[in-house]
Amino acid sequence: MVKRSAKVITQEEFQSGMRKAQVIDVRERDEFNSKHILGARSFPYTMLKETMSSLRKDQPIYIYDQNKSISARAANLLRKNGFTNLFILKGGMQDWTGKVKQKKID
Repeated sequence: MVKRSAKVITQEEFQSGMRKAQVIDVRERDEFNSKHILGARSFPYTMLKETMSSLRKDQPIYIYDQNKSISARAANLLRKNGFTNLFILKGGMQDWTGKVKQKKID
């Protein structure tokens, strides 16, 4: 199912292309706020139908969540709504070793 909607890419591919793409985190907002990939925008899957209109169809969309399951559902939803250039981060946030923005714990 995923292969039809989006291409799963490695962390290296994700990092090399993310400057030219829209990077979206489809985890819930509190997970995003505690730690996310630097430069990503929060698009919780539960609100994606309402918020996808702010995404551009002419630019690639890089999607990630904690491991990959929600990303696949998000890619299917986006594809059904006319988005074609979709990529999913293999391993998701749990395997990410690149730059992150993390909330400081007091």
